[in-house]
Parts: sequence; C-alpha cells; structure tokens
Amino acid sequence: MKLLVTGAYGFTGKHFIKAAYDYGHEVIALEADLRDPKAVKQQVAQVAPEAVVHLGGISFVGHTDTSAFYEVNVIGTLNLLEALAALAQPPRSILLASSSNIYGNCEQSPITEEQPPAPVNHYAMSKLAMEYMARTYLDRLPLFFVRPFNYIGPGQPESFIIPKLVAHFIRHAETVELGNIDVEREFNDVRFVCEAYLQLLKKAGPGEIYNICSGKPVALKSVLDLLGQITGHHMQIKVNPSFARSNEIHRLCGSPAKLNGIVGNIGLPALQDTLHWILGSKGNYELKS
Repeated sequence: MKLLVTGAYGFTGKHFIKAAYDYGHEVIALEADLRDPKAVKQQVAQVAPEAVVHLGGISFVGHTDTSAFYEVNVIGTLNLLEALAALAQPPRSILLASSSNIYGNCEQSPITEEQPPAPVNHYAMSKLAMEYMARTYLDRLPLFFVRPFNYIGPGQPESFIIPKLVAHFIRHAETVELGNIDVEREFNDVRFVCEAYLQLLKKAGPGEIYNICSGKPVALKSVLDLLGQITGHHMQIKVNPSFARSNEIHRLCGSPAKLNGIVGNIGLPALQDTLHWILGSKGNYELKS
C-alpha cells in the first residue's frame, strides 16, 4: 500500500516508517510545509496515496508560541484534508493523530473514548479543535482519530521527561531538576504505537476514535528507580517550581478495550526493556543489567 506520512522525520514518524517498510508498504514523506496549502495540494496530487498517516504537528505541551499550535495542528490539518478531498480517487484510510491530553484532569480511570474532553492547555485544545474541524470532511474522506497516551523510544527530544532523565543518567549527573514528580503516566513503547497505527489503517471505521494505550500507568518515581537499577547510577532529585505547570494532568491512564476489540492484543514490551533499548541506542553506553 502506498502511504503518505506527515511528520515523517519526527520521533514517531521515523519509527512508523521503519515499521511500515517491514510490512512491505511504500512510504512517501510529505515534504511540503503543512502551513502552505498550495505546496501541500501539489505534493498530495503527485503522490495520490492509498492511505495517509498524519503525524505532523507541534507535540510539546510547553511550546512557547501559542498561536503555532493552531496554525500547525488545526490549519495545517485543514490544508492536508483539503488536498486529499481534491483527489480524483480519495485514500482508502486516513489516520489523524490527536492526543490523550484532550481528556484533561478527569476522575475516571481508565479513560474510555466516551470520556468528555476537557483540555487544560493549548496543545490539547488545538488537537480537539483539529478533531472537530476534521469531522466536517467525513462525507468525503474515510478518516479516523487516534488518541495516543504517553509513549517513549529512541530519538525522542529531551524536552520530554524520559529522554531528559536518560540523558542525565548517561552522563552520571549528580542532580536533576524536575517539576511535579507525583504524576502517573503510561510510558508505552513507540513500537507498540506504530503497530497499532498500521493495524488500524486496515480495520478502523470512519469517524471513529481510538485510544492508543495499555491501561498500565507508571509513577514517574518508579521510572527513576528503574533507570537507577539499569545504570547503577543514582541522582538527587530537585523540584524546581518553575518547571511545574499549574494545569498539570496528574494521572493519565487509558482503556484499551476498544483498540483491542478492533486489532486484538498488541504485544507491549516491558518498561524495563524499553528503557534498555533507549539507553542502548546511545552509542557505547554500558548497561549494568
């Protein structure tokens, strides 16, 4: 299948392309800037994809340019959908990556797809706005939405918490400054996420929403302990109030029931194995266990 992938050179995109190649798919990266509707339309017309995986966008919650969230995540997606709708033969399946952040701080756990959105930051709000905007194309395009919960792997920017911690452990830093460490997240493996995306391209229903999750949250303190066990290094944790967000989502745990009902149970590597993989990708770093 000929796949057009946006955000192909980002963290998720690189891992997704490898997984797609392993399945024998033809993959074309969108080179056009999503904010340039003419360039997007031109490349989409040239490619004429059979399926689309839209991963492109701003994904760092703490990004300082608020307007960019909407220019890229909403208007950029609009430009892509306009280009796809103009094709003589539309794609058979279109995956739009949203985010579990749209659920905000909710008391329900695990969170199902029926949970009403309650975004608490501009990143989450831009993703929710993208979903609503995209639904206006359902009469023309077979698109669906994925809401991934936290996931990790090699190549993730150090602006995210796990890569930041890994970098500190690798250089045997004496201390690390963090914001709120009393949080729980799913720290799923990026390979698990890519496999889910590939399976959903074949099986997802138009307009449907799928949580990409395991339902297995882990306390950040436990991650710190695991990294200490693996590397044999231990650091002092300093809480820096300036790193803590007032609208911090304290616990994010999703229900994988709907996902599993469509694609079956996808194997999820143990967190310790994923951390080994990340540490092992850092050159000749010697692991202790």
